[in-house]
Amino acid sequence: MVGYGIQSMLKDGHKHLSGLDEAVLKNIGAGRELSAITRTSLGPNGMNKMVINHLDKLFITNDAATIVNELEVQHPAAKLLVLAARAQQEEIGDGANLTISFAGELLEKAEELIRMGLHPSEIIIGYTKAINKTLEILDDLVEKGSENMDVRNREEVVLRMKSAVASKQFGQEDVLCPLVADACIQVCPQNPGNFNVDNVRVAKLVGGGLHNSSVVRGMVLKNDAVGSIKKVEKVKVAVFAGGVDTSATETKGTVLIHSAEQLENYAKTEEAKVEELIKSVADSGAKVIVSGAAVGDMALHFCERYKLMVLKVSSKFELRRFCRTTGAIALLKLSRPNVDELGYADYVSVEEIGGARVTVVKNEEGGNSVATVVLRGSTDSILDDLERAVDDGVNTYKSMCRDSRIIPGAAATEIELAKRLKEFSLKETGLDQYAIAKFGESFEMVPRTLSENAGLGAMEIISSLYAEHAAGNVKVGIDLEKGACEDASIMKIWDLYVTKSFALKYSADAVCTVLRVDQIIMAKPAGGPRPPQQGDI
Repeated sequence: MVGYGIQSMLKDGHKHLSGLDEAVLKNIGAGRELSAITRTSLGPNGMNKMVINHLDKLFITNDAATIVNELEVQHPAAKLLVLAARAQQEEIGDGANLTISFAGELLEKAEELIRMGLHPSEIIIGYTKAINKTLEILDDLVEKGSENMDVRNREEVVLRMKSAVASKQFGQEDVLCPLVADACIQVCPQNPGNFNVDNVRVAKLVGGGLHNSSVVRGMVLKNDAVGSIKKVEKVKVAVFAGGVDTSATETKGTVLIHSAEQLENYAKTEEAKVEELIKSVADSGAKVIVSGAAVGDMALHFCERYKLMVLKVSSKFELRRFCRTTGAIALLKLSRPNVDELGYADYVSVEEIGGARVTVVKNEEGGNSVATVVLRGSTDSILDDLERAVDDGVNTYKSMCRDSRIIPGAAATEIELAKRLKEFSLKETGLDQYAIAKFGESFEMVPRTLSENAGLGAMEIISSLYAEHAAGNVKVGIDLEKGACEDASIMKIWDLYVTKSFALKYSADAVCTVLRVDQIIMAKPAGGPRPPQQGDI
């Protein structure tokens, strides 16, 4: 029987949801569910999530970007929030939790407005006006003089990095921040705008504690040297991407051997050829050979004879970083390198750290293109979480190289935004004033969540903050340790302006996109079993 309406147009098995109840409110519900997961991980006292992905890999973290990536969210509306968080992570490298949590709060307020009788279009207009006003207010809240910053000044770097690292590893920021700051300053180029995040590496070694961590000006390879030579200083380095081994001939051929003497001579010529190649490398002045592939036994024998240290780096990305550290050029086949193709290292040594043998390559005089933070911890999951905190710190450094302006942290900025947006909404005359007021109210989510996660009374704290801000103290935020309101400049808790502005902008954009959807049409999937229908037993 031919269907009617939209059924006559689409294949059997399609799904069509439309209207406020079926499409808009369901989308809002999905976004709120996602933000409910991440919200309890917001701030320094945020709780960890235990996520087991499709490969049975265990993640224990409070990093929102990792959580939402590993959850593999399927709902299309919730996916929009995930994409916003991913954009924030790629652009800034921090603030993904704020992006999702704030977007969830905006969706919740939008649902209240829809139930009051506002149309989604009016809410979108109000939210757009509100985000534009928010970015204007943020400019006013920037700390005077913070735009002029020396990115090589360790104290100023630590000051700006502290809140990003503390939100991941509360209590450890005083140990981690100086480590990350030292590593970043070492590899900062002449023009700070060209800072490359990839130049700060992390080596995770199980054992010891965070206080045993250190920064190495160079690389730390998590493997042993191949030969018996384990330590050299002030040496030239030759890098061979194709491996150090006897290469097969380019043309295929058959060698017919009649006697044992001929076999011996054949073996000798092969040996002589390998020795000649290794000797030519040694004659070029190189004392260290780095191989990107297999190291042959015969080649290793002659490397030992000519006192050459042999390292094997199987990852091509690690090999590229090694070349960047030493200034060497990777050669495709084993041959004598030219002088300009050789790299230089101050110190190459195999060391034992916590039962693991690692090769440390330092290059303090010859250049400072790569630095490595050596992290120590008791378990792999703790080390993974420490690495995420270091990544946040490095990304924050990159952001401050672009824009070093800071605004008060500890929820001081959010309460001021909430206060000013409510005042702004009273000046508007259309229905969108309700949406602007709700947008301002949504900022209360940050102090409320910070207080709840720290086990404090949220309502008391928010009312105290409003009282302080009404009195003109715009820098007053929450001191989570004392459980009271305190000036953020005294606590030295600052957020980067660029992190906050991008997070709020991405949240508002994602929410407006979700609210614009009024119909969901799912075509029948190609092949596969028919989805269960109503009435199926």
